[in-house]
Amino acid sequence: MRIQTVLVESPLGKLVLKASADAVLGLHFFQSEKRPVAIEIPTNEEPQLQIVADTIQQLDEYFLGRRFNFDLPLQQEGSPFRQKVWAALLNIPYGRTISYMELSKRTGDAKAIRAVGTTNGANNISIIVPCHRVIGSNGSLTGYGGNLWRKQWLLEHENKFKHGVQTLF
Repeated sequence: MRIQTVLVESPLGKLVLKASADAVLGLHFFQSEKRPVAIEIPTNEEPQLQIVADTIQQLDEYFLGRRFNFDLPLQQEGSPFRQKVWAALLNIPYGRTISYMELSKRTGDAKAIRAVGTTNGANNISIIVPCHRVIGSNGSLTGYGGNLWRKQWLLEHENKFKHGVQTLF
């Protein structure tokens, strides 16, 4: 299976995009303090996978406020429970947030809040699988592998384009 890894410029810094010919496999912030990423820089001669081009285009549209939903095939390795949590993340509407408790209820077990939080943190496809839309029950911004300032930026960005408001707080 051919896998391509590229750096993508964004308003939040460089993103590391990893994809096969069939699916997006990963999207991380390049300089995350919690999760530094080792990448392989492709050569200019290497043909770019179509899914890479599609993902970059959709990310650009998202950052311009023109895309509210991503339409890309995604693939993350994980248990059936983790797959269920990541699927639930995809159902959180653009410009909205839910609590970790609500996410655990949506996955069918309100008592699994810690496992849901751990799985949310193990999401390998940030922004596209919107783990940034999950917040603490008291409305606080907690737990984001890309640093809390990026989580806040993403939520304010979505709120601005969804509701025409500049900030959340």
